[in-house]
Amino acid sequence: MIKIEGMAFRYDGASEYALYDMSLDVREGDFVGIIGPSGAGKSTLTYVLNGIVPHHYRGDFYGRVEICGMDAVKAGPENLSKYVGSVFQDVEGQLLSSVVEDEILFGLENFGIPREEIEPRIEYALETAGISGLRHRDISSLSGGQKQKVAIASIIALRPKIMILDEPTGELDPQSSRRMFETLRELNGRHGVTIVIVEQKIMMLCEFAGRLAVMDGGRILTEGAVRDVLRRSEVLEEAGVNIPRVTTLSRKLRDRGLYDGSTPVSLAEAETMMRTSAGNAEI
Repeated sequence: MIKIEGMAFRYDGASEYALYDMSLDVREGDFVGIIGPSGAGKSTLTYVLNGIVPHHYRGDFYGRVEICGMDAVKAGPENLSKYVGSVFQDVEGQLLSSVVEDEILFGLENFGIPREEIEPRIEYALETAGISGLRHRDISSLSGGQKQKVAIASIIALRPKIMILDEPTGELDPQSSRRMFETLRELNGRHGVTIVIVEQKIMMLCEFAGRLAVMDGGRILTEGAVRDVLRRSEVLEEAGVNIPRVTTLSRKLRDRGLYDGSTPVSLAEAETMMRTSAGNAEI
């Protein structure tokens, strides 16, 4: 679905590469989380995946990026947008209409969706994003978190094969963040949408994603199943990633011989780990 081989990119006028020696395979139906410190190149990677780099942000581009069988550089953003839906970190720059309903309708009409499908898609997108009550609201009157949900709804309505999201919970409270992740899990599990998401709320990301890629200095340091990556906590710490506390705790318990199970990725699993460790400590 997504294949990156030996890719490097340097913005015009920059002395250093934003991405370097980048290789990554994302299979159809994957749910991949991208984590790393500020300046690691995470946003630039999302621009590569939707064709904004190197078509709008120009510079020196090397290597190969294949999206749904297409060469991303040759295809360009217009052709890639038929398969890839993007939610940017700067949501203000993504919204084009003045009313919520019109924002979702704009994309559907622009993609030539048959008229009889439009209303069901709008209703589904609004309901799935949890903003049915905002349908007729002026976008200028919405909070940052509500605008984020509108951007997500407008992409859901298009039913892309791949969703690329750059820190979509940045403006959301914990409850709304969880709802958003549950929405992505439904799209991924029930509808087969491939998800690639850059996220700072690592504990929540680890609960929902299937794979993690850790970036630093424009490179992928390590990548794999969530639990496997979390067990390489020293790599995350060296990169300056704020790893979940439960990951640090599981490592300490493992070092003391009190726990030998898998690394927890949810509160329920963390509770099980603590009960197991307490039982072992009493023996």
